[in-house]
Amino acid sequence: MPQSVPSLPRRAARVLRTSLFAQVACALVIGVVVGRLWPHAGTAVQPLGDGFVRLIKAMIAPLVFCVVVAGITKAGDLKAFGRIGLKALLWFEAATTVALVVGLLAGNLAGPGVGMNVDPAKLDASAVEEKTGGGSLPSTGDFILHSLPDSAVGAFAENSLLQVLVLACLVGAALLHLGNTKVPAILPAIEQGQEVVFAVVGFIMKLAPLAVFGATAHLVGEYGLGALSTYGKLIGVCYAVAVVFLVLLGLAMKAVTGLSLWKFVRYTREELLLALGTASSETVMPRMMQKLRHAGCRDDAVGLVLPTGYSFNLDGASIYLSIGTLFIAQAVGVDLSLGQQITVVIVLMLTSKGMAGVPGSAFLALSATASALGVIPAGAVALLLGVDRIMDAMRVSTNLLGNCVAVFVVSRWEGALDMTKAKKVLGGEIPFVPEEDRDEPVTSPELAKPQDSQSTAEPVG
Repeated sequence: MPQSVPSLPRRAARVLRTSLFAQVACALVIGVVVGRLWPHAGTAVQPLGDGFVRLIKAMIAPLVFCVVVAGITKAGDLKAFGRIGLKALLWFEAATTVALVVGLLAGNLAGPGVGMNVDPAKLDASAVEEKTGGGSLPSTGDFILHSLPDSAVGAFAENSLLQVLVLACLVGAALLHLGNTKVPAILPAIEQGQEVVFAVVGFIMKLAPLAVFGATAHLVGEYGLGALSTYGKLIGVCYAVAVVFLVLLGLAMKAVTGLSLWKFVRYTREELLLALGTASSETVMPRMMQKLRHAGCRDDAVGLVLPTGYSFNLDGASIYLSIGTLFIAQAVGVDLSLGQQITVVIVLMLTSKGMAGVPGSAFLALSATASALGVIPAGAVALLLGVDRIMDAMRVSTNLLGNCVAVFVVSRWEGALDMTKAKKVLGGEIPFVPEEDRDEPVTSPELAKPQDSQSTAEPVG
């Protein structure tokens, strides 16, 4: 007898039941509908999204610590870890500079603020103060000093990723120095702790559709769709530039690693959609770390490059800041010279490094840039208050993909990428299974031994 084919409703129900991507996509659509038709109800469900983000953030610091410590000890070479960090910083600076320059070129060509003829005296500058909470971006010295922990517990309590990274590097170096004979139980305990954290993340991820529904309904309910008509040109330019930048990023990834960015997007579509729905790339960091490791990137490269990129490689934010600066200047009738636009790039290269985790950081960076130029009224920054939230999707997706590409590029550059496995995973030949769902027990290789799974990796350059 021929097998009966399930009906379309049954197949749809099965996909909805088993696919996180389908669940999140449906939640996104429902959130838009609820926020549009019942804005007050949309605002009321905001805690669903905020609660999910808080739960995920609680797991990020211990996860980063465990992954970095295990990565250093498995790689068995602290010098290699230092090289990975240096190469990551070089890549971050190059990518951020390209994002800023491309944004300025597009802003000059498209002129999103030309013809608005805004009187800055009529803008409510106090709204920017309220948005930023009266804070300021840290200076370079403060930023470096704040990256060093003054308390081991405080680094985790404050969820400061850079401080946790410093602690993890010190612990990993100590384990390498002591060797497996003196501390035979430490590394297995850290690896087992990592499995526990991944299991907790797996539980939390079940709530992702609710989080996307709450965050989307709140966004549409509170801000509406009116900004699309007022700032349509600015929004279109920013999103178009983000697409162009991602194409350039994909070409760079192809040239260096031979891997396809589009295939990686398909491989991580659930995480990308979740990040877009919650307007936060932090919500998907744990799962992205799993997927990057599964795709052949060595643990130490993933553990160092991805979290560091959240502070040093904000490509989407750089695009928004460069175009936003030109938009403000054009809207109030200020014509920036070439020298002043070069100043914009230099100032934003510095200020963008201290943006992560600072409330209203985009407006603080824009205010700092306006002050450095001396020709744009500081109050003009308030022009972007109505559109800032709509830019989250562009910033989050570009930042996230930029950091993931950095992991692949730096891993390939350092010889920490299993090319054979990467091609099979991105090609769909090896399906991804979350670590918390795998049956095999955790095994701990000897300290100071490189991972055998990376035997096919070759350094570049």
